[in-house]
Amino acid sequence: MTRPVVEERRFRGEAAVVVAAGRMEATFLPGLGMTGVSLRCDGAEHLALPGGLPALRAGHTLGLPLLAPWANRLGSRRYRAGGVSVDLSGLQLRTDENGLPIHGLLVGQPGWRIEARKATRGRATVRASIDVDAPAFPFPHRIEVVASAHDRQLTVDTTLVPTGRRRVPVAFGWHPYLRLPGAPRAKWHLHLPTRTHLELDAAGLPTGRSEAEHREAAPIGRRTFDDLYALGRDRTLQVTADDGTSLSVRGGSSYPFGQVWVPAGRPFLALEPMTAPTNSLVDGSAPLVAPGDSFTARFTVTIGRDE
Repeated sequence: MTRPVVEERRFRGEAAVVVAAGRMEATFLPGLGMTGVSLRCDGAEHLALPGGLPALRAGHTLGLPLLAPWANRLGSRRYRAGGVSVDLSGLQLRTDENGLPIHGLLVGQPGWRIEARKATRGRATVRASIDVDAPAFPFPHRIEVVASAHDRQLTVDTTLVPTGRRRVPVAFGWHPYLRLPGAPRAKWHLHLPTRTHLELDAAGLPTGRSEAEHREAAPIGRRTFDDLYALGRDRTLQVTADDGTSLSVRGGSSYPFGQVWVPAGRPFLALEPMTAPTNSLVDGSAPLVAPGDSFTARFTVTIGRDE
């Protein structure tokens, strides 16, 4: 067991902030998107970093990245939100294999400020923030991230605060690259709650069709996923291994959607809490936060082990 501590360290040459308490230790890089790059429980690593920090510096996702101002992809380079029309033509944005803008503007980006540290009563917490106002998202706001380690859990609160006169669309999410180090991925079991499966087209965009699905728990085997779900009261996505280890991501009520990504031939998966469905800026479904208000979403990663 580790006494609560928040401290500055180096991670592969980058300035890092570490929160550790109980059995959990989490490391974040404020200079590279406030990305989580290590999540250790009892010394075992549960985040994957495909491509390492060079990939993160190039804007690729890995570890525990915040996807903001939008998660996943946009189906067009034009959108209208809160009465404001935005044209992304000619802007340098990260795109997917179909040329669609993907994962927002903040992956691997500098500009985060560490504003508070606290270690007490079995919990270690750090608060960081960044100001956002860009041609691709001209809705001035501040994002605050509070990461807290406690026993076998990491809790992350993300708050959006408008800083201008415009209402701000809410479409962010997180994309944790997760692993259970004690067993090969083919033998992991994926646990999904009762949910609504939102059909995606070949470009990964919602078609408008959906189907209710029951709770399930089944081996991953050779299966792959890149699936979007509307979640009900139970918003827990979980993976378990035969050795008794488990890893769950539970979103609060402000994360009513989740993406499950299990790519072929890779030793990790992603269980992604999302505040809005894919393409919500374009289809107009993203909620809005008015000046003077704020929006907070919480998710918790819990790592368990039969003892």
